[in-house]
Amino acid sequence: MFEARLIQGQLLKKILDAVKDLVNEASWDCSPNGMALQAMDTSHVSLVAAQLKSEAFDKYRCDKNLMLGMNLPNFFKFLKCAGNDDIITIRATDECDKITLLFEDKNAVEMSEYEIKLINLDNEYLGIPDQEYSVDIEMPSSKFQRICRDLSQIGDNVTISCVKDAVRFSIQGDLGTGSINLSQNQDADKPEEGITIKMLEPICLSFALKYLIQFGKAAPLSPRMKLSLKADAPLVVSYAIKNEDDGEIGHLRYYLAPKMDDGEA
Repeated sequence: MFEARLIQGQLLKKILDAVKDLVNEASWDCSPNGMALQAMDTSHVSLVAAQLKSEAFDKYRCDKNLMLGMNLPNFFKFLKCAGNDDIITIRATDECDKITLLFEDKNAVEMSEYEIKLINLDNEYLGIPDQEYSVDIEMPSSKFQRICRDLSQIGDNVTISCVKDAVRFSIQGDLGTGSINLSQNQDADKPEEGITIKMLEPICLSFALKYLIQFGKAAPLSPRMKLSLKADAPLVVSYAIKNEDDGEIGHLRYYLAPKMDDGEA
């Protein structure tokens, strides 16, 4: 038996909205520790990893590990039937051939119930090693989203370079060139708007901008995000999911291989 009741049902909607255009099919790995999803995008260039810890749920029961394989765009269609303030409950039996979704409003006046057929998928979880990155940049999620959107008007590939306490996003295209420079900035009155740069060594890497635009869709999940860069390693775009007490109850991370000199990812 599996049952997970999420008071902040909109969290699940936001996660699915941020990954459904990258990944068609994936499995939720349900364990006593929580729910996790990991999948390559359809072009096998980027990797998506999401997690909701058991603490994220008001009620969480997982008698044994289950893999819930599903079509994510279709799952999102069901989730759109839930209001933003609705409580979402997911139930599954040990057979894992379907899940039941329950949506209930805050006033417990209305409850909706849906069943979704599951699919069998070959699940291959990649071991993502913990490592120290050359550069970690923390900034408002909305700022990263805007930078990607603005530069996409000019070209297809963005170069991220970092020296000392500043980071530069630059682009070249048929129309011309553009760059956006960010300096480290801490505002004591508005810490959520600050920019933090931790650098062990200078770095300069290029990435396909269309993927970063997709990653920016996770901005509603968290007001802050982090970019982690290292030579010969994928870029990591991280969004921490927190509760009202600022405790981390999950995350959404994207991994993207840098562009090679010959223009191939």
